[in-house]
Amino acid sequence: MKNVFSVIKRPIITEKGLDQKEENSTLCFEVNVHANKRAVKEAVEKLFKVKVASVNTSNFYGKQRRRGRFSGYKADWKKAYVRLKPGEEMIEYAENA
Repeated sequence: MKNVFSVIKRPIITEKGLDQKEENSTLCFEVNVHANKRAVKEAVEKLFKVKVASVNTSNFYGKQRRRGRFSGYKADWKKAYVRLKPGEEMIEYAENA
């Protein structure tokens, strides 16, 4: 994974994600399924110029979806919780209002 944009797909902006951001200095991203914790850490540090304390990841498997008589599966995806070191400035990509 050489390109940071091939590792980090998008920030996840949900109530839980924004609460984690404010309370625990933790950012939430959708990342590439094949990215490991080290690649996510390096990508966030390079992209946002902050120091990362830890990275936790979780895999989500695609659910079956039906459209009339046709059925298929949603894509598998991976979520990463990135905790910043104390004293680092929080990245602002959404506000919890």
